[in-house]
Amino acid sequence: MGERILVASLPFAGHVCAMAAVSTELVKRGHEVVVHTGAKYRHKFEGAEWLPWKHAPDFDDAKLAETFPSIGDGKGMRSNFANVRDVLVGTGAAQAKDVLEAEFDLVVTDHLAFGAAMAAEIKQVPWATVAVTPLVVSRPFARVVSRLLVDGMFNRMRAEAGLKPKPGALEAFYSPELVLAQGVPELEPVQIPPQVRFVGRLISPAKNADLPEWWPDLDGRRVVHVTQGTLETGADDLLKPSIEALAGKDLLVVATTGGAPTETLGPLPENVRAAPFIPHDLLLPKTDLMITNGGWGGVLAALEAGVPMVVVPGELDKAQVAKRVARAGAGIVRRRPRKLAQAVDQVLKEPRHAVRELGRKITAAGGAARAADLIEDTIRRR
Repeated sequence: MGERILVASLPFAGHVCAMAAVSTELVKRGHEVVVHTGAKYRHKFEGAEWLPWKHAPDFDDAKLAETFPSIGDGKGMRSNFANVRDVLVGTGAAQAKDVLEAEFDLVVTDHLAFGAAMAAEIKQVPWATVAVTPLVVSRPFARVVSRLLVDGMFNRMRAEAGLKPKPGALEAFYSPELVLAQGVPELEPVQIPPQVRFVGRLISPAKNADLPEWWPDLDGRRVVHVTQGTLETGADDLLKPSIEALAGKDLLVVATTGGAPTETLGPLPENVRAAPFIPHDLLLPKTDLMITNGGWGGVLAALEAGVPMVVVPGELDKAQVAKRVARAGAGIVRRRPRKLAQAVDQVLKEPRHAVRELGRKITAAGGAARAADLIEDTIRRR
């Protein structure tokens, strides 16, 4: 029997996808895994014992404002700040209380699941961080802003959990022992801390899926996939503008709504197909270009498949993801969903050598298997 490992994931689809891949690999290797996540996603962690959000208020990420009204429509600086204050930091001490009720030898935590990191610190057990978004490493100006606006908020959370103050806000919640970063070094414009190890893309193996009846229409066509991920699912933000811009062009547009009914898109032009969700590992090999709002998981999927992108950044970390795509030569960025047809034409004409090379490097980085190797190395060193 292996170690008893606590895996913590915020109940957001993008976070769960990466953390479930690591959890599944650890279970496969004989470890006893306890997962702290919300009820909506407990089924994603096969073979693991579930530790519910009990003291911390559980929520549905598709209806976040129902639990946290301050989030509003999820857009703008005020909403983003409320997300940090009320969801991430505001639930942190209660998350720690949940986790401390479990027994474990090691913690593997989503880097924004602050409670599990604090619980590991309190129990003095080894812990590894999984960076579910691009690395956060503050530049000098940002560090000043952090000290003025954010460190106090984080340290009040630490005090509530019984811990002493610590500078650095988000960066302070990276494990000093091991940080498992998705992607590859070539995507990172920041200085990489010494404990960071890149593992490519964290994703569970694709399972058989019920594909839409129009699936054969993709064969022999130039395909553009449009996605807003699973968090920002308002069709007016990117889906509808993309459909309108590409209507009538000699290509097939595949729009996925992130779970919302396809009827929210309204009447579809002849060259558009829609579905609530299609696994990227099935769709992207048939895709020539992806239009995205910059979700990190979706961008990594496109890169691994060698698919270039047009990125129209959404909220939270999406602008940072977009910068990485542009810097890597894997696509172009539009601040707003305008002139999308011209952007698509431009990217489709450009060579794909850079994105294909990135894809090979992401695959070679090893994914969940490599992550589990590194976690087990941490256990052996202890």
